[in-house]
Amino acid sequence: MPSSRFLVGDIIKRIDWNRVKVIVEYGAGTGTFTKAILQHMRPDARLIALEINPEFYQFLTSSLKDPRLHISRESAADIDMVLADLGYSHADCVVSGIPFKSLPHGSRDLIVRKTHAVLRPRGKFLIYQFSGAVLPYLERVFGHVSHDFQLLNFIPARLFYCARA
Repeated sequence: MPSSRFLVGDIIKRIDWNRVKVIVEYGAGTGTFTKAILQHMRPDARLIALEINPEFYQFLTSSLKDPRLHISRESAADIDMVLADLGYSHADCVVSGIPFKSLPHGSRDLIVRKTHAVLRPRGKFLIYQFSGAVLPYLERVFGHVSHDFQLLNFIPARLFYCARA
């Protein structure tokens, strides 16, 4: 089920569109967030969307044609290599909808740590989930984590916002 416009709005309003040039999206799915991000991005910004599901990847590559968009079948656990391969030293913002609850402990920890490492100082990690499984990992790595809740979604979503110090 695609995310509601209310959920998308809650996440993207946290992005400083005048400052971000490199945005990463984990778990692009059918592109609900991808499209919204592309609509708000600067002309010189770049969106790197990661999607490991082959059907979603194929759908995204065939339906979204924007020169600012790079779609990758790599895992979020490989974000450091993905950015390096594209010539970027950091990301300004990472948006994630990957279901952390379904990942093994080690993968949750690795993704959060690698995300922190690739974010520029004060870079944001914006997460929407249907459980709180990611929270202890975020708190351990980022320290302060803001929380919110969006009821107007097919499944009400928990929102977590944090930034690299």
